[in-house]
Order: sequence, then structure tokens, then C-alpha cells
Amino acid sequence: MWVVLAFVSALCLGFYDVSKKVALRSNGVVNVLTASVWISSAILLVPLLLSRLVPETMQTTPFYVPALSGEGHLFTLLKSCIVLSSWIFAYMALKHLPISVVSPWQATRPIWTLIGAMLFFGEQLNGWQWTGVVLATGSILVFSFRGPSPMPDDRSPMTKTYYVYLALAIVIGSCSGLYDKYMMRRFDHNAVQVYYTFYQALMMLVVWAFYRRKNLRLQTYTPLSLASLLPIAMISVFLVISDNVYMLALRDPASMIAVVSTIRRGGAVIGLAYGLLFLQEKDPWKKVLCMAGVLAGLICLALGT
Repeated sequence: MWVVLAFVSALCLGFYDVSKKVALRSNGVVNVLTASVWISSAILLVPLLLSRLVPETMQTTPFYVPALSGEGHLFTLLKSCIVLSSWIFAYMALKHLPISVVSPWQATRPIWTLIGAMLFFGEQLNGWQWTGVVLATGSILVFSFRGPSPMPDDRSPMTKTYYVYLALAIVIGSCSGLYDKYMMRRFDHNAVQVYYTFYQALMMLVVWAFYRRKNLRLQTYTPLSLASLLPIAMISVFLVISDNVYMLALRDPASMIAVVSTIRRGGAVIGLAYGLLFLQEKDPWKKVLCMAGVLAGLICLALGT
């Protein structure tokens, strides 16, 4: 069952990436990230309130949110800091780089997660699983070594900075996956999701306040456009669903974070298809072959699990 949940999470994560790209077209990173986190918090506030008002009823559903201990809140606060820092770097990269470059590069996370899973959790893959990981991550590495499609300002220092941001987002995100596996062994997944989203909302409110004040002083602040509200709401919806089923998958004692992480990154296929079909990004065949390797790897992972 945890493999099915991982594929559901991957599907939602793909549409989440597309929604981010659409929302960032005409909006600043801080505005989009703050709005999406607060919408996610509003969504998750519903099961939290119901769990406190009618706990007996909610306990019969998959949406019950139990209380967290003080230790649980500290661990969850640290998770919020890790995820938020990864998001900020990822949003900055996604705003300025092609989605069909960002999505495949982010799919390299399983390489680092696999190394950590073997070192810290003693996970061992079977033949099919190794084949799947090698196919999926190998396709990404070949794509990366050949280099992304040239862009008009591809050699500018600022563009290189966005690639550094993307690399930081990948490394921090890999650490987040290992931390998630550790947390799901100790705490309820609904409680962790609800409270870490609330903590993120508070952090982003502070960041947004400083960002708005600075840009108002420089007369460069631009509020969110009304047309972006729908894609920002979609960011929140897809993220809430993706995170919930992802954490639920990790709660299964038989689950393997190396496999779950690899499957989840398969959502990059949706970002690639969007970039090629709707944004007319360059070098389509190179990217299609790359993602064909990723899909073949995911099929092997499913067969081997």
C-alpha cells in the first residue's frame, strides 16, 4: 500500500510544480510562498478544529489530528525550518529557470536520500529496486552532464546563482526526506503536517513583512495579481494532499525512504510535459529521453517492491 501512496504523492507533486511555475510568472517568490503556506494552513485548520471539537467522530476518520508533545513540537519546528529553507531556494530557481530543467534536476534527490537511507536506516534494495534507482537517477545525471538548454543570459552571474539555489534546494530536500522517515517512526503524520505548516506560516509572515517593508521603501513592491489566486490555491491543495499521503506511506514499517523518494520525484514527468507542451521549451527530445529513463526506473521500482 505504501508504494501506491508514493505514486499518488508523485502525481500531486507534479501538478504542484506546474502550479508554482504558473503562479510565479507575474509574482514575487515571497508573495507566492507566503500566500500558499497560509492557504495550506487554512485547509489544515479544519481537521484540527474538528479533532478538538468532536474528537470521537474524527477518530473514526483518517483525518484525526492528535495532540503533540513538547518534544514533538520541537522536532516539528526543526522540520519547518528545513523544509522552508529548501522551498525558498527551489522557488527562486523555478522562477528564473525552465521548469523542464528544474523538475528533472530535483529528481536527483533520491541519490542523496538513498545514500542516507543506507547509512542511517540500514535500508537494502533488491535487484529490481537497484535497477529502478539506477535507471531513474542515471537518466537525470546524463541529462545534467549534457547541460540544460541554453538561455539568453545563461552565462550571467545571476543565472549561475539560480543553479546554486537549485543545488541547495536539492541537498536540503534530501536531508528533509531522511528526517521525515525518522519523525514518522515517532509521531503521528497528521499532527506533524498540521503543526509544521502552521510554523511555516508564522515564519513566512515575518519574512513577508520585512520583504514588503523593504520594497515599499524602494517603491518596488508589487502585490499579488488576482489572476494568480487560483494557481496559488492549487499549490496549496496539491501540496497538502501530496505531503499527507507521503507521510502516511512512511508510517508503514515496511516502507523504504529510498524507494518512496525516488517514486515521488517521478512527478517531474508532469513538469516536463507542461514545459514542452505549453511553454515550448527547447531540446524536447533530449528531455523526453531523459524522462523515459525515469519512467522505466519507476516501473522497475514498482515491480521490485
